[in-house]
Amino acid sequence: MGCGHKDDKASLASSQIAFSHQPHQPPSTPASKEVWKKGGRMFSILLAVHLALLACTLVSSGAFEKIAVHDYDVFFLLTVMMLIVIIWIIFYLAGTSRCPDAILCKDSHAGPIWLRGGLILFAIFSLVMDVFKIGYYSSFYSCLSAIKIIYPIVQAIFVVVQTYFLWISAKDCVHVHLNVTRCGLMLTLTTNLAVWMSAVTDESVHKAHSKLKKNVTEEIFRWLLKAGMRSSSAEACNCNSQICQIFKNGYFWLYPFNIEYSLFASAMVYVMWKNVGRFIDHHSHHIHRLKFRLFRRTFFVGIVLGLITLVSGLGVLILYEVQVNSNTESSKKSQALTMYYIFNIVCLGLMSLVCIGGSVIYRFDKRDMDRHKNPTRTLDVALLMGAALGQYAISYYSIVAIVASTPRDAISALNLTYALLMIAQHTFQNIFIIEGLHRQPPKEDHKHDSHQKDLYGLTFVNINAVTLRVPDTGSTLAPSTASGTEANHLSDLVRSLTAPKKMNWRRKFLREISMFLLLSNIILWIMPAFGARPQFDNDTELNFYGDSMWPAIVDICLPFGIFYRMHAVASLLEVYIMS
Repeated sequence: MGCGHKDDKASLASSQIAFSHQPHQPPSTPASKEVWKKGGRMFSILLAVHLALLACTLVSSGAFEKIAVHDYDVFFLLTVMMLIVIIWIIFYLAGTSRCPDAILCKDSHAGPIWLRGGLILFAIFSLVMDVFKIGYYSSFYSCLSAIKIIYPIVQAIFVVVQTYFLWISAKDCVHVHLNVTRCGLMLTLTTNLAVWMSAVTDESVHKAHSKLKKNVTEEIFRWLLKAGMRSSSAEACNCNSQICQIFKNGYFWLYPFNIEYSLFASAMVYVMWKNVGRFIDHHSHHIHRLKFRLFRRTFFVGIVLGLITLVSGLGVLILYEVQVNSNTESSKKSQALTMYYIFNIVCLGLMSLVCIGGSVIYRFDKRDMDRHKNPTRTLDVALLMGAALGQYAISYYSIVAIVASTPRDAISALNLTYALLMIAQHTFQNIFIIEGLHRQPPKEDHKHDSHQKDLYGLTFVNINAVTLRVPDTGSTLAPSTASGTEANHLSDLVRSLTAPKKMNWRRKFLREISMFLLLSNIILWIMPAFGARPQFDNDTELNFYGDSMWPAIVDICLPFGIFYRMHAVASLLEVYIMS
């Protein structure tokens, strides 16, 4: 495998020469190189769009029973795509390891440790989900299509290979095989999105049918057995054993982790795609080595309030699941909805106020704005703004249904307040996060002269004692032998010692706000991801929009709202560390 490539060989060589002679300035690339760079990107984008449309067509068609597209057709396409991506990743790792000039620089902002750590966490749960899938489908292997067992095996290998690839290569700025690398990264991104669409569709269909299972048992039974099973022996495929039920329920409960894994991987692959062929100006591209200190320089208020919110939310989630799914009484259902709405109203109200307070504190922040080119930050902002549209849509649909419907009861009033606060909280939180991401990290203390360094080296500094020796300007108490320059010097010293203490309160409050919002977003992600979805249990929207339109709206928009919460957690962690 060669290090060069045919289409960009000459231009790359000239770029490398310029880069080596001018290490502090980006190389001057020819106009033809820039034009072909855009052409290579456009080709890879077109490839990704066509594959995404094909996958979306098959996934959406396979969700309906009357369409002659089965889920094993979807599994076959996804299996082929994942195998191609695995082969390409091996090609990429082998090619970059053999060529010393493959990676001339790295993007310090791409693939931060907390993002890669979250990716590994979701990858572990995804592997457990694949194990449960294999165990579930193996329970009635004799009447299944073989692809339904091959698919989770290939997906597990895909998760392992891709996680290793992103862990070691997320910061790479590749300069060999540019067009092949762009197409490979776009294929990887499209494959993750296709797996995400398949998981979201499968989970949504499962939850929608589980709501109707008590009334239409035979229809649900036919739906569960329709795809990938031979019609002659469909009755033999019934999942009756206890271990089969454990596998079945287990992998459906683990779907949210697999969904988040696909989205996290897609975001990291997109940043890698943007960095292909990129030269980083190390003179202006500052590398900030920030340490994550959770229990230092904090009042613990944000952590304590966040933990209280998290634990309370888990209790509300358990009670909601028990009362809504285990009872058919309308009074129990109303109590569960009331409890859910009250908790969310209080939580969203506090989060909105805290975000407003954080934005006000930023108005007094003296740190400079970070205006350097940063693909990772640009993607973070775009994902925050784009994913929030899903929850905006659900909230506005709910507001229209509640206002136009009659009669109105207490649950409708709580639902209306919940929808309005959801819109406000998303808006204020986006403003707070975006401002935090665009701030420069706190600078180190300024250099001091030898006299100041001696004083800073002391374990205890008595500021009052130093202050007593500093005469005020024009004061008669100043000794005649003390010159004005020495007095000014000591005055500057006192101000330099006391200034950091006056400035630290802003950073402390920002850290408390970030930690509270982080923990609150975790519980607001857990609740809808693991079954607490009042959109299906509240009859106002269902009666207003109908049995077909409203579930479709929720199924399309809610995954974006769930992803928003998890992405907000990652962004808030970065804001916390940068504060």
